[in-house]
Amino acid sequence: MSNVNEVNVKQCCAAFYGSDLARLLLGESFHPGGTSLTERLGQLTQLSHHSRVLDVAAGRGTSAFHVARTFGCDIVGVDLSENNVTLATEEALKRRLADRVSFRVADAERLPFDAHSFDAILCECAFCTFLNKQAAAEEFFRVLTPQGRLGFSDLTKTADHMPELDGLLSWVACIGDAKPVESYVRTLRRANLTIEQIEDHSHALTEMFHQIQGRLPGVEIAAGLKKLDFPNVDFSEAKRFIGSARDAIKDRKLGYTAISAVKPH
Repeated sequence: MSNVNEVNVKQCCAAFYGSDLARLLLGESFHPGGTSLTERLGQLTQLSHHSRVLDVAAGRGTSAFHVARTFGCDIVGVDLSENNVTLATEEALKRRLADRVSFRVADAERLPFDAHSFDAILCECAFCTFLNKQAAAEEFFRVLTPQGRLGFSDLTKTADHMPELDGLLSWVACIGDAKPVESYVRTLRRANLTIEQIEDHSHALTEMFHQIQGRLPGVEIAAGLKKLDFPNVDFSEAKRFIGSARDAIKDRKLGYTAISAVKPH
């Protein structure tokens, strides 16, 4: 991850996704496809009211709450941002879901759970940001029950080098270490997970970047008026970056994919 310090990446990503800026730009769901794609992952992982689910990189809990309501399952959300975990925990109480939905600060590469703790794992638009993807995949395998299922949706990137999308913004936007679909598949298989299904959802990525581009001018004005507390943002660079990202999607250099896998007996 040339020229980008690993600790800085994790800290900057956690700061951004725990900020008001992320909510204003991305809405309640911090990933392409919103809760519709979350629900699709729930179907792929065969969730039911008997399921105990781990939501990795849960953000402020939007997906976890939707899954709990839709499928009736118990769910634990983990996130690196303490602010996200605090806000999600408060929201669980407001929604009267705290008996079935809880949150804690944790790193996907070192999950604080015993082996065979979960029937399913959901991971949305986050696996591509993990610095040690193989470690995360092996942790997924470890905490899943036999026949437990993993469902994740994530950015995909062709092997072509794209210097216009390099740098810290690339990591915050989950592009920095996105891989081709085949690379994710190899990583999961090396962790002894069996791939069940692969679906292309690139249209959701197009919609998300279009949404961000439309909202950015208003966010820039709010930042200038200091109406909200934002992390430091170079808005000129952000606009250039978003334009380059949309071009890359159009040229099929960037995409978005859902993958489901199962832990064998």
